[in-house]
Formats: sequence, structure tokens, C-alpha cells
Amino acid sequence: MSTTDTHHALWIAYGASGVAGSIRKDDSGYTVTIAGADAVTGTYETMEIAKNALHAHMPPGSDWPSFREH
Repeated sequence: MSTTDTHHALWIAYGASGVAGSIRKDDSGYTVTIAGADAVTGTYETMEIAKNALHAHMPPGSDWPSFREH
């Protein structure tokens, strides 16, 4: 009998006005969800691409958010 420990990481993006969204890592890749959205924005191959996608969906002129792993 063997067990598999799967670690699914979660990062929360914080902008000037609070939580901007999240990035969740799973077997599919890095999934971006914008705060308050009903659906995910997309799933990307790398964390850097996911961060850029999240920032691109923030209001125009938004500063780069800070990302904290939870």
C-alpha cells in the first residue's frame, strides 16, 4: 500500500486596494482567478506567466501585486 502526497500550492495576490486574485498550482498548471470572478481566468504553464496574466486582468494602471503563498 502506498500513499501519494500531492501538494497544491496557493498564492494570493494583493494590490493597493486589497486582494486582487489568486494563483493555484495543481497537476494542470497554474490557475489564475481574479477576485470576485465567477470563473477562472485561465491555466498557465509557469508561475511567471500566471502572474503576468493576473496583473493584465487588473484595472489599467495597477501596480504589480505582491504574491503570498498560503
